[in-house]
Amino acid sequence: MAKSKSTAQRGARRAAAKPAPETGAVSRAALAGAADPLLVRFNASIDVDRRLYRHDVRASRAHARMLGARGIISAADAEAIDRGLAEVEKQIDRGEMEWNLDLEDIHTHVERALQKRIGGAAGRLHTARSRNDQVATDLKLYLTQEAVPRLSTSVRGLMKALVTKARAHEGALLPGYTHLQRAQPMLFAHHLLAYVESFSRDLGRLESARARADECPLGAGALAATPFPIDRERVARELGFGRVTRNSIDAVASRDAPLEMLSACAIAMVQLSRLAEELVLWSAAEFQFVELSDAYCTGSSIMPHKRNPDAAELARAKAGRVVGDLVSLLTTVKGLPLAYDKDLQEDKEPLFDAVDSTADAFDVMAGVVLTLRVRTDRMLAAVSDGFLFSTDLADWLVEAGVPFREAHRAVGALVQECLRTGRKPADLSEEELKALHPKFDESARARLDARDSLRRRDVVGGPAPSRVAAELSRWEKELNLVRRVKPRRPR
Repeated sequence: MAKSKSTAQRGARRAAAKPAPETGAVSRAALAGAADPLLVRFNASIDVDRRLYRHDVRASRAHARMLGARGIISAADAEAIDRGLAEVEKQIDRGEMEWNLDLEDIHTHVERALQKRIGGAAGRLHTARSRNDQVATDLKLYLTQEAVPRLSTSVRGLMKALVTKARAHEGALLPGYTHLQRAQPMLFAHHLLAYVESFSRDLGRLESARARADECPLGAGALAATPFPIDRERVARELGFGRVTRNSIDAVASRDAPLEMLSACAIAMVQLSRLAEELVLWSAAEFQFVELSDAYCTGSSIMPHKRNPDAAELARAKAGRVVGDLVSLLTTVKGLPLAYDKDLQEDKEPLFDAVDSTADAFDVMAGVVLTLRVRTDRMLAAVSDGFLFSTDLADWLVEAGVPFREAHRAVGALVQECLRTGRKPADLSEEELKALHPKFDESARARLDARDSLRRRDVVGGPAPSRVAAELSRWEKELNLVRRVKPRRPR
């Protein structure tokens, strides 16, 4: 079985990051002898957390400037550290950092690279902080300033694609389904807007998660803060946080921020999987309501005629992967004692995987929707199924004074008669209609029209064309979509 791309990449990174025994790990000061090589590899997180390097450098620069401003270290050392860290970031940008498993994580790599540049002054950077509050800060910077903006852009991209496609087929009819059985006439645009509504709540969950993660842990230390007179609020402001954490133990021990982000991703992906499933079904020969662009399909290795909707199928499958990421971290955190435990090192891989998978899936599905060919002829033929109007006939009887339960039974008998004789409701004569209920007359046939049925459903949130048009306009404004109006032909 072929390795997944992410697994292969992780393996390549581990192979490239080789132990460097000559450097020695900073965390073994109280231990005698060298660590077992297997522990070095098992303990290292650099293959995962090195993607946090920009956040780590940024937080370290803010910390150093604060130390200098407070007189905890000299102004000269603070300036040297700040300047050196800027060079370390450029070094990593250029791909010139040598990744060593013996240095464990991104924090130690940055500090050692700084030491090579400015010498002993680099040792003052870690004053008044711990790797515990350092990693918590990096993680919250990633969540609030990288993950949420990226995910929100991807979700909004798919919402825009759905609104654009809905507007392009504003009047197209579609059979609405319950239990995957044809139920009532529907507008295709109203169906697509249902997904827009659900994805808008995903945006809300992302923003809500960001708001709760918008606090700076730096200054919490290992778990008991620091005796140095630091200025936590200054660092928080410089890093763009809205506030500082209020409890030093909670600051380093809590992982509900990544858990909440994982939960938001999992819910978004589950909802995306429903759209993907419908596109897979609708593109099948049994439906043929839509046709996916060749750019988002693959062929078969042995069947030349196949057009497999792989993009939608993979988006559907990624939901399980992201749900697994959430369960992974929930299981890791469950039952851990306060404050920091090494188990928490396992928080980043599922988080990064979920964010990447979710953003990529939404981006791909936006392309699928935008390039989708909608078979309005096939959908209209499906709407012509006369049984889709059974509720409208029952409503007609109610308007004639018949209690709904009685009307429901009468229309049920009508359906049975049609099934028995192989006809549709429109094929029944007035006499046959009256035999099923005396209130029926010829005017009931007017209800056997899809567009009339939709026009009558003129309630807030309903599928009446006027309501759908208003919702399209509202979403175009909300999403900053410019509606392209075709120029009129000269008379």
